[in-house]
Amino acid sequence: MNRTAIAEASSLLYACWRAREVIPAIPEAIRPKTRTEGYAVQAELMNRTSASLFGWKVAASSVAGQRHIAVTAPLAGRILSSNVRPDGGAVSLRGNRMRVAELEFAFRMRTALPPRAAPYQTAEILDAVGSLHPAIEVPDSRFADYTQVGAAQLIADDACADLFVLGPPTTADWRGVDLAAHAVTATAGGGAVHRGVGANVLGDPRIALTWLVNELSEIGVALEAGQVVTTGTCVVPIAVLPGDRVAADFGLFGTVSASFEG
Repeated sequence: MNRTAIAEASSLLYACWRAREVIPAIPEAIRPKTRTEGYAVQAELMNRTSASLFGWKVAASSVAGQRHIAVTAPLAGRILSSNVRPDGGAVSLRGNRMRVAELEFAFRMRTALPPRAAPYQTAEILDAVGSLHPAIEVPDSRFADYTQVGAAQLIADDACADLFVLGPPTTADWRGVDLAAHAVTATAGGGAVHRGVGANVLGDPRIALTWLVNELSEIGVALEAGQVVTTGTCVVPIAVLPGDRVAADFGLFGTVSASFEG
């Protein structure tokens, strides 16, 4: 893709996000065909908003999630500061077509990890982490059928990143805990209980974090100090409607909740 096509594709997607409208696909003439082109369009979206970059998300961090959206690997997306909602606060579902809540382990970085030729190892990435948080992601897409457009267009559409709720940093010694085996539960709607485990996220949330860091490194992007990485849902996405409240319990790592409005 040339710069003009990248700019036109990002302009189209940004306009759709602002209007909460959907399209079948990005027009063929300006459509990203590779993951690299998708990331180029995604990066250009940052030039169209005054919001700062709060952090990153990992989408499709389970085999089931990848099958659902017809991709073969996870996707990275940007979380904008304007899309972050307070723990326990209201989350609007206006214009949101997915209408699901996802329970996720999130890491806030203490030090930056710049791009480099050699892949980062999990141990050195964890050394750069400042805190672990429970979190809720509320994704969405600007495609009428996001399960059919493929990885490049999904990446361009910010990997379905929309709203995000970050819980408080845990005071527990999370570094000594097996996050893969750690259980997560939530109540939602009329009191239904949803259960999951850290292993549902690429086998371990720490593996998902490692994947994200190396994915950014490969496209020449640094993970900056202070940024948050949310690693993917530990439970089957929870359907939500206006009036619902989702309360997630991460055990010794704390809780996070959100109330949904129309």
